[in-house]
Order: sequence, then structure tokens, then C-alpha cells
Amino acid sequence: MTVPKTVLLPDTQALNDLRLAAPVRDPDQPMSSDVYQAFFTGKLDELKREGNYRVFTELDRPRGQFPRTVWHSPHGAREVVIWCSNDYLCMGHSEVIREAMHAAIEQGATGAGGTRNIGGTNMRHVQLERTLADLHHKEAALTFSSGYIANHTSLSVLGSILPDCVILSDQGNHNSMIEGIRRSGAHKLIFKHNDLVDLETKLAALPAKQSKLIVFESVYSMNGNIAPVREIVSLAKRYGGLTYLDEVHAVGMYGAQGGGIAQMQGVEDQIDVIQGTLGKAFGLVGGYIAGHAALVDCVRSFGHGFIFSTSLPPVIAAGAQASITHLMQSATERTLQQRHTAALKQALVAAGIPTLPSPSHIVPVVIGDAIKIKQLTDRLLSGYGIYVQPINFPTVPRGTERLRLTPGPGHTPGLIQPLVQALAAVWAEFDLPRVSAD
Repeated sequence: MTVPKTVLLPDTQALNDLRLAAPVRDPDQPMSSDVYQAFFTGKLDELKREGNYRVFTELDRPRGQFPRTVWHSPHGAREVVIWCSNDYLCMGHSEVIREAMHAAIEQGATGAGGTRNIGGTNMRHVQLERTLADLHHKEAALTFSSGYIANHTSLSVLGSILPDCVILSDQGNHNSMIEGIRRSGAHKLIFKHNDLVDLETKLAALPAKQSKLIVFESVYSMNGNIAPVREIVSLAKRYGGLTYLDEVHAVGMYGAQGGGIAQMQGVEDQIDVIQGTLGKAFGLVGGYIAGHAALVDCVRSFGHGFIFSTSLPPVIAAGAQASITHLMQSATERTLQQRHTAALKQALVAAGIPTLPSPSHIVPVVIGDAIKIKQLTDRLLSGYGIYVQPINFPTVPRGTERLRLTPGPGHTPGLIQPLVQALAAVWAEFDLPRVSAD
């Protein structure tokens, strides 16, 4: 077999960077390990200069104390209050979940043992999928190892098997949706964020008989805004399109049973695919889709991200089953969460801390500077015992770096006041602009 001397890399800029990082050498000699390592180090140094290098904060979550957590700092362990968790309803500490998982462990349900096709389908997976279908009033549901994989796999399948499919994707959609659409090979049209006029213009320009899939989210996690779900459903019907709704930041949080925004707006029966997560309001890990039985079965049958992935540990499925069942019956957690969110928003306005208007449980506070926001959050953590992770590129565009506050049932007024006072102090320390409460 003849091996070609030249291999073209897809990222030619990266190749040029690699060549520049190399010392002067014989061009016929192979690249050395030192050259590769110098390249990787240079890329990391670039992130650090930009302020986009991510540092993980090591935390413990002692039983029953959330949102109080333990930070393992370089100087030892100390208690801090977490304000940026996606455990929106504190279900990660629920005794309901704990008891269900302990019972499952005692019955032997720890690891899955394989993919769903090869020995990895447990009765708890089947029970969980039935419950998820019931939650969204759908014919069927399918679980995945994560919400990311659920989106990536489902959209890659739907876009590839629908004939001559055009996917209309909201400009604000999550990376998992973007990558799934790209993997599908379908033609893609991006409509302006939550813009019904732009969406309809693009739909009207397509042939009536062409396959169309409208892909959007209900709650957008970085701005906290909510999609006009009912109106998008109406457009889909008018122009003959399917709807794919990502409800990951809404399941458990909205609707009479915690089914999400579509349930709250009374249109979940008109959504073709609802995608959700077990890793946020439900307090565990994993993702899923729910929809018509044949559609879900197609994703199960053709989705490589499902077929070749080890299934969720049955102990996780047991905990998720308990969490969902509880939140379908209990509004207590949602009520407390909504009350504390309203109180936080009001307190921030009174203190002159600028926030993005948000009708949801997510409270964004834009700083707009990657270096400054890291310094500010470090100060909150070390000086005030408040943990908020800076959100920067590529999660949000450069120049829109922000804090993302997510108050939950445990963020009582006794914790809200110290947060607002700390924010006011660091706002002054870093000479950030304030807004008038008027």
C-alpha cells in the first residue's frame, strides 16, 4: 500500500500555527512530540489571555444543605452558597430520589451492562420511558445518556431520513441541536431568534410539499427568554412542517405536571417531538425525546448515538422515575422557586444591578468583559462565599459575558439579601455601571 506524503488537514490555520510553533528543522524529518506540545500549550495560553480559559470549582454537595455547598479551595474547605446550579428545584437532594435509588441498588440495579440492544435494557428503562411519555401526553419516549446526545442523535436521524428535508433552526439554538442538524446533512435555514415574521417568510418561500422541520427551544438558557411556542406551532401547521421543541430548561419547571412551556401554553399535543433532560430540574443525568410512536422508533432504530451508547444505569433510571412522578403531582417546589426568582429580580432592580429582562427562572446579569467577569466571580467566591460561574465564549458571544443566576426553592430571602449586597459591593469595586430603579 502506498502512503501519500501529504495529508490535507481540514483546519489549515491550525496547520500553519503548528508549523510556526516548530523550531527550524530539517523539513524531511517527522514532527517531534515537543512541537506538538508547544502547539497545544500555545492554544491554551491564547484562551488564558482572552479570559476564556475555564477553571473548574471543586464542590461537595452535603446531604440536605443545598444551595449551601463546600468549596475545596487551595486554602482548604469552606462553605459557599451556589447561585448558578441547573439543579433548579433541588431535586438532586430529594429524599424521594434517594430512597428510590437505594432501593434499586439493593435490588442489584447499578450498571446497565451494555447498550440497549445488547443486554442493557432494564425494566426501569421501560418504566421511565412510559412515565416520560405520560408526562408529555405522547405515545412513546426514548432515553439517552445525556440531553446533548438526545438532540444530536434525534436531529441527525430526522434530518437524514425525511426526504428532501429542510430544517429551520432558531438562531439561538443550543450547540447540541446545531451539531445534530449539521450531522444530518439536511438543508438548513436559520431564522432570527424568536422572530415569527422571519420564520414565516422562510417557510412561505419553500415548496408546499417539501419536508420541513422547525427546531427551537422553549426557554433559552443564557437569556432566560421564552419562545412563542403556540405561534410557531400554528405556522408549522399552516406550512406543513414538523416541530421539534427542546424543553430542557423547562421540564419540571412549568405546566400543571411539570411538562414544560408547551404544556403550560396548552399545545404539547401539537408538538411532534419534545426533547428534555433528566439533568436539570429532575436532579439527575440523562436525556430523552417524546413523540409519536413511529417517529420515536425511527430514532431508536437509526440513531447511532443511541445504538452504540451504553444505556443509563438502572439506578439512575429509578431515581429519575421517582423524581418525575413526584413533580407531576407536586407544585410545591415550582411555587417556591418562582417566589424566590421574583424576589431576587426585585432586589437586583432596587440595588441598581443591571439584568436582562427575563420572564423565566433564569436571571442573566451581563458584564461584557471576559477578564473582568472572572476577576469579579473570583472575588465573590473568595471574599463573600458566593459561587457564580462566569459564562463566556463560546457559550455566549464575545462581549456579552455574564453571570447566570438560577434561584431555587432553597434560595430564601435570607440568602438573597447577602447575594445582592455582595454584588453591589463588587459592582462598586470594579467600577461597573449601575441602573436606576426608576
